[in-house]
Amino acid sequence: MNLKAIALSLMSAGLLGSAQAATSVKIATVSALSGPVSNMGLQLKNGTQLAVNEMRPAFARAGMTLSLVAYDDQADPATGTAAARRIVADKTVLGVVGPLTSGVAIPGSAVLAPSHVVAVTPTATSDKVTERGLANMNRVCARDDAQGSAGGSYLVNTLKAKKVYVLNDKAPYGQGLADQAEKAMKTAGANIVQSEGIDAQERDFTAIITKIQALKPDAVYFGGMYGQIGPFAKQLRDKGVAIPLFSGDGLDSPDMAKLAGSGATNIYFTTTAPDTEIVPAAQAEASSFKKTFGSEIQGFGILSYDAAKVLLQGILNAAKANGNKAPSRAQVEAAVRGGKFKGLTGDIDFDSKGDRVSAKMYVVTLKDGKRGSAGVIDVQRK
Repeated sequence: MNLKAIALSLMSAGLLGSAQAATSVKIATVSALSGPVSNMGLQLKNGTQLAVNEMRPAFARAGMTLSLVAYDDQADPATGTAAARRIVADKTVLGVVGPLTSGVAIPGSAVLAPSHVVAVTPTATSDKVTERGLANMNRVCARDDAQGSAGGSYLVNTLKAKKVYVLNDKAPYGQGLADQAEKAMKTAGANIVQSEGIDAQERDFTAIITKIQALKPDAVYFGGMYGQIGPFAKQLRDKGVAIPLFSGDGLDSPDMAKLAGSGATNIYFTTTAPDTEIVPAAQAEASSFKKTFGSEIQGFGILSYDAAKVLLQGILNAAKANGNKAPSRAQVEAAVRGGKFKGLTGDIDFDSKGDRVSAKMYVVTLKDGKRGSAGVIDVQRK
């Protein structure tokens, strides 16, 4: 073998050794990429992908090759728990951004917990998500008890509703939201003329609207998702009922106005996710998001980016503490729960349950199909 061949052989061996030294690690997303809330699910996935793209060089410097695997849970608990089992089986996955909905997050995180797979959800707001003593479940958004109470108080104190008709979709998110809103409205002095749950798949609201017309409330509070509340709003307005319709961040999608059509007016909702103009730090990410995915970033995309940055920085922090080697799932779980992070939406750290210590609620209005800001509410966990 001549000197040139020897040199090439040594170079090849060196490159191979370098490639072998890099450890492949993944994070996963669990969200609805199909079905009636897929707009939110895609924002979660793409917001996470943006963070992954930005942080790949930092992982490479730490000797890790980073990638994202996305699971479509269709906002269905059974599908979501199946995805969680697949994540557990893939030992290269060190954490999850998501799940999107509380209905999936509750059973899904329980599947992940024994294997110490940490989850950081940007969107699952049910109180039950973090009230089960799980070390692996965290969120960067506010809880339903904060969101529901903020919305209920706003409806009575700001919109001056004295009689309210309360609906929920019987799912953990919608029912929890409506329950907390109802408590706050009663505390503020409102009369709840009716409170009932309806199946999340229901799309014919004739009977309910007839009861609303008979009871003549000043407003309707509906805990649920835009896939159902959009058609409800259209049917409500088509029947001539023009009173305010209030809900939570399940309405925070451009598809809400599309589904409501001419009924997309005098609608209010609280949301944990800010519009980009409210968060100056998000402007650069909004531009990058548009360039990468060809669509506008929404509030849930911003929160998903923050959740992903928390998870990714947690992995890097755990790797540093592990002698600059790829960390275990348990080490990442501890690093995320005990860490302090910077996000587009401000400082992020978690209490002993996994709830964000300091969060904000935003009140949004839809009038003639156009979105507008109606206030900001600070939420502080003790």
